[in-house]
Amino acid sequence: MVFVPQPPLQAEAIRAALAQVAPHLLPDFDRDRAASTDRARAEVSAVPLRAFAEAWAIEVAIARHPQTAERLHDLQASAGDVTDLEEARKITAEISRIRTGAATEAGIRTAGPAAQ
Repeated sequence: MVFVPQPPLQAEAIRAALAQVAPHLLPDFDRDRAASTDRARAEVSAVPLRAFAEAWAIEVAIARHPQTAERLHDLQASAGDVTDLEEARKITAEISRIRTGAATEAGIRTAGPAAQ
């Protein structure tokens, strides 16, 4: 597998990286990009575009590590079936750790313990 560096927070760079690490997600990326652009125009705000770029940068950060992506997928699949509250908490915590780590890798600030 070819190493794909984490792209900058620019839609075209994110799309190019996504095409290499998770091409099956490109239709979702394109739909989300169009919807975010429409929202940005309607709101006369860059916030929807920033949120879009950050969300997809996180997806790329996860997809760049196939084992992590697979683990996340497995956790998400099992989350819907779990009936034990403690097990649900463990799954949720692991999903959160994966996504927070990916956000850090993508250079996106997340709320820390002080913000909770």
